[in-house]
Parts: sequence; C-alpha cells; structure tokens
Amino acid sequence: MFEKEFKKLKEEYQELEKEFASGKLFSDTQKYKELSQRYAELKEIIPKYDKLKEIEKNIEENIKILKEETEEELLKLVEEELTELNSQKKESEKEIKNILFPDKKAKYKNIIMEIRAGAGGDEAALFASDLLKMYSRYAQKKGWDVSVINSHNNPLGGFKEVTFEISGRGSYSDMFYESGVHRVQRIPETEKQGRIHTSTVSVAVLPEVPASEVTINPSDLRFETFRSGGPGGQNVNKVETAVRVIHIPTGVVVASQVERSQARNKEKALQILQSKITQEQEEKQARELSQARKEQVGTADRSEKIRTYNFPQDRITDHRIKKSWHNMELILDGEIDDIVEELKKELK
Repeated sequence: MFEKEFKKLKEEYQELEKEFASGKLFSDTQKYKELSQRYAELKEIIPKYDKLKEIEKNIEENIKILKEETEEELLKLVEEELTELNSQKKESEKEIKNILFPDKKAKYKNIIMEIRAGAGGDEAALFASDLLKMYSRYAQKKGWDVSVINSHNNPLGGFKEVTFEISGRGSYSDMFYESGVHRVQRIPETEKQGRIHTSTVSVAVLPEVPASEVTINPSDLRFETFRSGGPGGQNVNKVETAVRVIHIPTGVVVASQVERSQARNKEKALQILQSKITQEQEEKQARELSQARKEQVGTADRSEKIRTYNFPQDRITDHRIKKSWHNMELILDGEIDDIVEELKKELK
C-alpha cells in the first residue's frame, strides 16, 4: 500500500538532499525557505512509511507461525501479538493517508494569525499576550516557525493587537478552529477587592494565499509609510520602513513593521491583504451556499464566543463541543494538543 506514492517521495527527498549539499540554494532566500519546509516534511513522512513496512513484515511472520505452530500456548501469544500489529497497521495507514491525501485546509503551509483585545481594556490586552505565548509555544513544539509581523502594545506589556505568521505543514488544519471570540474570567493583579473580571479577545486565522491565487487591482490600493515602534535595530526606528496598505473597495487595512526594509514590509503587507481578501470571498460564498452551515470557511464565526478561560476554577470550556479541560497553566504554556485534536474530530 502507498508504494507508488512513496517511491516518488523518496526520489524527491534524495534530490533535495543533493541540492542542499551543493550549497547553491543559499543565494536564494525565498527558494531556500520553501525547499527547507518541503525537506522537513519529507523527512517526517518517510520514516512513517518505513514503520508501516516493518509492521507488515511482522504480520506476515506471525501468520506464518500460526500456520506452522501447534503448541496452544504459543499460538495464543502469536494471536494476541497479531491483533496488536493489525491495530498498529490500521493507525499507521490512517496517519499516512492523511499526509498523502490531506483535506483542503492542509494544503496551506503557512498561516497569518491576528489577536485583538476586545472588551476589558488592559486585562484583555494582557490575555492577548497570553494567547500569543500559548500559540507560539505550541508552534515551536510542532517544529513550526513563528514571526511577529505587526503589533500594538499597551503600557502593561499586553497587546491591543498583534499579527504573526506561523510557517509549517499542518498549521492551518490545527489552528483553523481557534478563530473566534475567546473569553477570560480572572482576578486582575490590579484588582484590590478580589473581584473577577470578564474580558474578551478575538482571534482570526488566515491561510497564507499565494499571490497567483488572487488578483488585486493596484489602483484599489493606498500605501502609507511610518516609523516602526518595535525592536529591530537603529534603522527600523529612525527611518519610515513600516508599511500600511489600505484596500479602498473593502476598507481592509494591513500593516507590517518587522522587516528592516520598506520593500520587504510592503511585500509582507500585500501577502496578508491577499489572504484577507480571499478569506472574505470564501466566507461570502459559504454564506450564500448555506446559512445553516456549521462553520464559516477560514473562521469559527468570530461574532460568537467560542471558548471561556475560567482562572478561579482552573477550567477551559469550548462552547462549540461543550467540553472542558483543566490545568490552565500547562495549556497556556502551549500544551493544547488535546483541545486541537478534539476540535478537529468533532467539528471536521
């Protein structure tokens, strides 16, 4: 099973190894980044296939023993092992199938995430910072790259808004259901009477769409430059390298300020704009197809509260699947695997 597909993948993997060994790719930063991602994907996939072949080999050997062996006790042990091996084979085939034939969301390798503080002022901004940390830690654990594109801090160290990119296979599939309004209930450090405050933060997840997939009329764009307010060296803060782009027909505004050059910030801002425009078009089509649809393409219906983080009770509840988890500290440190998998299973 999968022999034909994996033969091609192994050939591709070997070719990439040769290219990296030659050193020719280092002069083209963008191509190097793209091929590095592909190389990492193949490096992860191929051992899974080798594991499947090993399981199949062990199954064949056990079947052979069943045909030749007569001792009852040994036969029982072989049958038990065979049951376990068949279970492993089924899981392995399912895992490989998901990699080779992914769903639509898995075709996007990179995503743009936006976190915005809502009701709750400084407390909402601080929780926006908590969510950025949670997603960043989870991404690092998965081997994905994370880079902040634009941010608007508040004096207490929180974020009024922050935009960041996550690069890595499976990032859109995993993060897709994080879109929506996240509600936090906790006692702020500045609260002297011990009252619980409720704040909200909105999260948006956008697949990074290649420029070839969406056409934007240049005359519909207005560009503005400004000085970056974040870190990045002397040039970043003294020269107007940051770029803001406004899409006039829709009013969508996007900014990038982390790159050192105005040209690179312009390129990054346009990339995000393309993703936003594409998402709006897909949402519109989804609404027209069915108002009763359970999910909007590219969001989890941002107008609705999707999750509550209750600190006094150490409980996180996702309202879409009516399920709760405990150990808040660990989850906010990036241990969200159980939540991600449960949402993918229930809402897919």
